[in-house]
Amino acid sequence: MKKNDTAAVKITDIGVNGEGIGKVDGYTLFIKDAVIGDTVEAKVMKAKKNYGYARLMKVLSPSPDRVTPRCGFARKCGGCQIQEMSYGRQLIFKEQKVRGNLERIGGFPKELLDRVMEPVLGMEEPFGYRNKAQFPFGTDKEGNPVTGFYAGRTHDIIPNTDCALGAPVNREILETILGFMKKYQIPSYDEKTGSGLIRHALIRCGSATGEIMVCLVVNGKEIPHADALIDRLAEIPGMTSITLSPNTRRTNVIMGDSFKVLWGQGYITDYIGNIKYHISPLSFYQVNPVQTEKLYSLALEYADLKGGETVWDLYCGIGTISLFLAQKAGKVYGVEIIPQAIDDARKNAEINGIENAEFFVGKAEEVLPRWYQENEGAEAGLREEGSRTRARADVIVVDPPRKGCDEALLDTIVKMQPEKVVYVSCDPATLARDLKVLCGKGYELERVRAVDMFPMTVHCETVCLLGKRKPDTTVKIGIDMEDYRRIRDEEKAK
Repeated sequence: MKKNDTAAVKITDIGVNGEGIGKVDGYTLFIKDAVIGDTVEAKVMKAKKNYGYARLMKVLSPSPDRVTPRCGFARKCGGCQIQEMSYGRQLIFKEQKVRGNLERIGGFPKELLDRVMEPVLGMEEPFGYRNKAQFPFGTDKEGNPVTGFYAGRTHDIIPNTDCALGAPVNREILETILGFMKKYQIPSYDEKTGSGLIRHALIRCGSATGEIMVCLVVNGKEIPHADALIDRLAEIPGMTSITLSPNTRRTNVIMGDSFKVLWGQGYITDYIGNIKYHISPLSFYQVNPVQTEKLYSLALEYADLKGGETVWDLYCGIGTISLFLAQKAGKVYGVEIIPQAIDDARKNAEINGIENAEFFVGKAEEVLPRWYQENEGAEAGLREEGSRTRARADVIVVDPPRKGCDEALLDTIVKMQPEKVVYVSCDPATLARDLKVLCGKGYELERVRAVDMFPMTVHCETVCLLGKRKPDTTVKIGIDMEDYRRIRDEEKAK
């Protein structure tokens, strides 16, 4: 096919960015806004040798799973890729996505996956689940400040203060900020020129506590007439923390390196299960509290701790999984590259009275191999900030970024020979790649379960349990009958 060709296409799958996938005479087309089961008329916009990108012109025959999106901006906005697909079908798609990657990339046989895969964990209410949102600010054609979300694959802001995935209070907060900017003529940041002041608003809500945080990211050091804005925001029920994060760099990175408190305190609190967390503007904290509790409970279930185990939690963030595990483990060691996150992790351990969790700053892919090498074969090893730990583990938990685990880290996990590895993944492709490595070096896949942390999007979390491969219980032995008779006769002669 070539550019501007049109064709009727049956959609059979969804791509990594939410595009519908179909084929015309063996030629693959990626079509935004198409849903599995649709037959659509599509116009080719870009043609490669074996595949192309096409625009949805008309839905010729809608999928039985096509629904009217709750949000009127669903097609334009880059936040929700599959809101036009029924939630039940989204869950099926995500479970099949995990299975497909494990089969195709990991090389795991279908029979094994039939045995170890458990049903996907979805949500009863798949809207309004996000406890965190970051809203960019811009200027419309009339010169008014606007905020919302970027259109897919662009930095063009779609004005919208009422996201269907976010907390309802977001709307009041954003409209308060916009009203303040308009009244005092505070300009939005302009990416093209580097001028303007207000870049982003970060909003966090504690789902269990009702506490609210607003962090304003600015292209400067302060906001003129800030007291007027603070007074208005402070009136919103639940408001706990108002902070400012300077970011004067010409970059796509949202947050600055630091923040200062304008009103209230520098953090909010929230609970996952019975563990309390302090969450600052720079903290990593899962955005879906309902599913986070399910995810961490599943990781704890897979670890099956009895009380005396040594557990290493790699990529531990602010200690969310570590503290969950510490309830049942003998000792938990957490490793994380971001110093502020480790500060939060230590504080979170302290406020929960957890004394069997210890945290260290460093890249997991560098720290663990170095620790193991320094302490290999030793009764006790590492000294770090007055602590004394052993470079060993009964259970290792990894929750890496989308790129997965570094090869050196996987090798060290194998050398340390933990009885169990619990792998929490946000990308089924890199998960399958890493599991293939571990299962090629003495481990076997025992349990797998997808957890839908991000309804209305293509993203999916997965929890996997690996155990040491058990030795075969049957042994084939060849017997030489002449030797057998000779030994028998010798025994009789005795």
